[in-house]
Amino acid sequence: MAEAINHPLKNRIQELLVSSNIEKTAIYNQMLDYTISIFETQGLGREYYGYHNIDHELEVTYVTLLAATWEKKIQKFNTKDIEYLFTAALFHDFDPEKSVDRPHEESVIQYISLDKELKKLIKEADLDLEIIRALILRTSYPWTGEYKIKPEIQMRECFNRSEVTKDKPELQTHYEELGWFLSVADRMGGYAIGDFSESMEKAKKNAHAFGWHPSSIVRMSVNFFETLLNKETEMCRRVLHALPTEMRKNFMNTVISFMSLRQEEIRIESKFEFEKQVFQTKTDSIEERESDDYIDALTSIYKELPHPLQFQKFGFAKSILDPNTIIATLRLTDSNSTIVGYAKGGPLENYNLYAGVEDENFGKKNTIFLEPIAMKMGYWGLGGGTRLRKTFSLLANSKRYRFLTSFALRDVIQKKMGSENVEFVMMIDPEHWDYYRVDLFGGVV
Repeated sequence: MAEAINHPLKNRIQELLVSSNIEKTAIYNQMLDYTISIFETQGLGREYYGYHNIDHELEVTYVTLLAATWEKKIQKFNTKDIEYLFTAALFHDFDPEKSVDRPHEESVIQYISLDKELKKLIKEADLDLEIIRALILRTSYPWTGEYKIKPEIQMRECFNRSEVTKDKPELQTHYEELGWFLSVADRMGGYAIGDFSESMEKAKKNAHAFGWHPSSIVRMSVNFFETLLNKETEMCRRVLHALPTEMRKNFMNTVISFMSLRQEEIRIESKFEFEKQVFQTKTDSIEERESDDYIDALTSIYKELPHPLQFQKFGFAKSILDPNTIIATLRLTDSNSTIVGYAKGGPLENYNLYAGVEDENFGKKNTIFLEPIAMKMGYWGLGGGTRLRKTFSLLANSKRYRFLTSFALRDVIQKKMGSENVEFVMMIDPEHWDYYRVDLFGGVV
């Protein structure tokens, strides 16, 4: 078995396994190491730009194990229940060869069923693979319509194949309850571990996994939490009650914060709709860019980008002052000409792109790289992004760049290909966050 790369949650999970008085702790530690190793070697480690990476897998495992341990103390779960929940949580998104970020439960089931090392460990732990399959199927989301009907049928088939649950309806109902517990812990876990800034980062990654536009992040997050709290109230309360006070506060603060952001979005939309608020784009001179207020304004917006989209983590302010950097700002028509977004980029040679991404024009000094468009939360979806791209493209053209390259979601690039001179340079799976090129002499961004 490959040696597992250490992870901040690994020791905390191991401590919980010991405190749960599980006899075969060594086997479950092997499962943990194996999972971390597979995710890392398949490029789904901490640096992977997607929601369903090793962080999510271990966060769900930790939160599920923590909550289940409390359930055992109040005699709702037994030790075997904890073992099944731990294993199902650890493997619930175990789909290392996925072609898209969002795991497919059937693919997860198939992978686990074919992985000889996992099957061996599950057997040594004296667990029934069919029950683990059933618990993972219950994490299908949303648990309505086709996302519920087919997994429910498959769960029933698993129970009927299992020697543990076959012809035992009460036991089957119990494991259905465990599956529901896991499903809620899966969706609540990551939002209970950290503060709101960490939750927002997860929400942005989750939006990427579903291919949502940035303007949808807050609205869809509010919908997600309202559905969870209103449609699954009983289990939400149960899981929350089983978590430490600080984690309960983290989760509820996240819910409240997203709802407050949604109110702010509505207020901003109203100003554009009814109060004649409009955007203006501006190209700023080096002298203007030297202002501390200017640098602080852009840096603040830059920090709202998901971490993997921050291409200059340690030199952002310095890059603003580089005369080779092109910047177009998006401003409000208020008394302060408030900056609410920007488009920024520079010579391709100034950037270290994602590992494995190569550009044949690197070194030819004919290509400008456009960093991800950045805007303050609340201003997405109002047309500002399109204005920034067009302004940036014109600026790049005026400086005699032949090509513009950047990253975007695959479906966005495909839509541009119909009307603009756009081509894929590299398609990146499973993120679908692809590298593309525009011929500035023949098309616009």
